[in-house]
Amino acid sequence: MLTALTLTAFAALAMAKPMTSEVPHVFKRISSGCGTSGAASCSSSAEGSCCFEAPGGLLLQTQFWDTDPSVSPFLRLLKNGNLIIPYSENCDSSRDYTGISTLLTDNGASSTLAYMQDYWLNDDGTSEELWEHEWATHGTCYSTLEPSCFGDSYYKGEEAVAFYETVVALFKTLPTYEWLAASDITPSDSKTYEWSAVEAALVKNGNGMKPAVTCSSGKISAISWYFNVKGSLVDGDFVAIDSPVSSTCSGSVKYPTKS
Repeated sequence: MLTALTLTAFAALAMAKPMTSEVPHVFKRISSGCGTSGAASCSSSAEGSCCFEAPGGLLLQTQFWDTDPSVSPFLRLLKNGNLIIPYSENCDSSRDYTGISTLLTDNGASSTLAYMQDYWLNDDGTSEELWEHEWATHGTCYSTLEPSCFGDSYYKGEEAVAFYETVVALFKTLPTYEWLAASDITPSDSKTYEWSAVEAALVKNGNGMKPAVTCSSGKISAISWYFNVKGSLVDGDFVAIDSPVSSTCSGSVKYPTKS
């Protein structure tokens, strides 16, 4: 299972705070030097820069609800350049970094690594392989994460550290499991829920926006929250928006327990 700005699916996070339609910048340790008062991504035809995410600029974070095998929920942050699939991918092979654990530890992001080791896990290979894939496939495509955006003090891999910390920090603002539980929608092997009630719970208890929920064989399997960003991906404001694509769920749906 692979993700883009990706984080653990439907994990209950006690530390996550309720989210407003505009998410304060989530990552502060590295400063981009950009403000957040300019146009949001996708709202202008301006070229991409260190302070304006383009081309495209529609971002989504997908959370997966894996039950077999029962791994922790997992993360992804994708960039959709044209508001439709496919997403921008594999944009700079010269920055396909390896040894992500070492990179994060050596650059003061050990707490982010510890969180990833609990929640951002791979069910088909090592977690290192997953993290490397996510960065190489998606992280290298952000205009605001180009090495030139980090100034003369740039060190190799700094932009990847910012990417992982942003993914984790954004995920902590999306406690989907708790938002569903607030409306008494919890995992069960016997219950079914009306899809309309599930969607209403996510909008009411979440950020007020409709996510795109994926159902497989009538079971909730993934949820994607969509954003534009004001400023840099490093420390910009994430502005929640309604999903531009429809959910695949309908009628009665199951929300299975983890085996």
